[in-house]
Amino acid sequence: MNKNASSAAARRSTAPARPEDERLPIGSTFAYGFQHVLTMYGGIIAPPLIVGTAAGMSSSDVGLLIAACLFVGGLATLLQTIGIPFFGSQLPLVQGVSFAGVATMTAIIGGGGGIQAVFGAVMVSAAVGLLITPVFSKVIRFFPPVVNGIVITVIGLSLMPVAANWAMGGNAKADNYGSMANIGLAGVTLLVVLLLSKLGNATISRLSILLAIVIGTLIAVFTGMADFSGIGNGPIFAFPAPFAFGWPTFELPAIISMLIVTLVILTETTADILAVGEIVETEVDSKRIGNGLRADMISSLISPIFNSFTQSAFAQNVGLVAITGIKSRFVVSAGGLILVVLGLLPIMGRVVAAVPTAVLGGAGIVLFGTVAASGIRTLAKVDYKNNMNLIIVATGVGFGIIPIAAPTFWNEFPTWVGTIFHSGISSAAVAAILLNILFNHIKIGTPTDPSVFAKAPVRPATEKDFEDQKVSEA
Repeated sequence: MNKNASSAAARRSTAPARPEDERLPIGSTFAYGFQHVLTMYGGIIAPPLIVGTAAGMSSSDVGLLIAACLFVGGLATLLQTIGIPFFGSQLPLVQGVSFAGVATMTAIIGGGGGIQAVFGAVMVSAAVGLLITPVFSKVIRFFPPVVNGIVITVIGLSLMPVAANWAMGGNAKADNYGSMANIGLAGVTLLVVLLLSKLGNATISRLSILLAIVIGTLIAVFTGMADFSGIGNGPIFAFPAPFAFGWPTFELPAIISMLIVTLVILTETTADILAVGEIVETEVDSKRIGNGLRADMISSLISPIFNSFTQSAFAQNVGLVAITGIKSRFVVSAGGLILVVLGLLPIMGRVVAAVPTAVLGGAGIVLFGTVAASGIRTLAKVDYKNNMNLIIVATGVGFGIIPIAAPTFWNEFPTWVGTIFHSGISSAAVAAILLNILFNHIKIGTPTDPSVFAKAPVRPATEKDFEDQKVSEA
């Protein structure tokens, strides 16, 4: 065997068996990991901000709550990406406080239960969720490409209002919300992402989101739109003290409400695991889904001990995996480690928090749009000939768009209905799964020659078609 053949054989032998197991140089690993942190930072600090404010906490206590959520989110990410037996999907998924439970948690607080009742409800619902994960891990056969594509598409579309809100400034009560300055800063950041992506250098292209956020922040500093003056206010180091806000209390109505949220989170995380598996192009079976869901639930069970809430996979980071092409789970592990450090060093968290929301909005347009594009790519692989897949896609996507287009659509329904269907992701998942079962698994009544919803045969255009068109136009 010659030297070149030997070298090729050696490279093949050291190549990872799965794309997600690739290891990058340490510098690149942490650079891409930090990009994941920046992408989801706004999303992970929003729930404790909202819940803490609803509970009437002081700014220092809200800061403690935020630090705790960063710390626990980092630990949960490490568990999900690195994994231990029975826990962790070993996929590039970032974990953090789920936004799905925010409305329910504020309702519990508004009902007089207080933050302690929230923590108790989270613990009990997570314990129940941990017990029922085997059921959810068996649903993989109900997630063919037609279902998977619908859910991935709606994940991206449901995140676009978040990007728009960030681009407008993030705070609807602020005087400059929706100003040309904010939207202009978001537009410049978006333009930088596109220009850097266009460059021939692969490294710069892959780091385009991170570099654009840095450049956008520097522009904001020079134009007076970024304020770093508060970085020095508060402690430099602080470890999240267990049960810092008191021992949890266990109230049945609060627990039932959070149980519904847990079912939604299990559905969304299942969709995220399948979505990132599709993007990474790796095998995702029921065992892997089960391990991922158990990581979610055990993290959520432990989370209230350190003053945090229900954990779930972050959909926006799925988009980052798609747009950068960096499939390594160890990159996301580095991001988890950075989150832990941010949770222990509140001053670092304050630095990241100083990044203008409009900058994140500009980057978010590309990130979240990429998720939707990945779903469309998956739907393009679906067979639409002589079946009802087209109506499944049409209804599933439409059902998922309803709560995005009309957020108050389910307000007059019972609370449990609104809790499930207020999320476009869970709405699309429920509709797509049920329609797939109805049309593709239950064969009774399905016509052999489907109706108008079946795809028409493809006929390529010919030169004669264009000639006839020119004649008709003349």
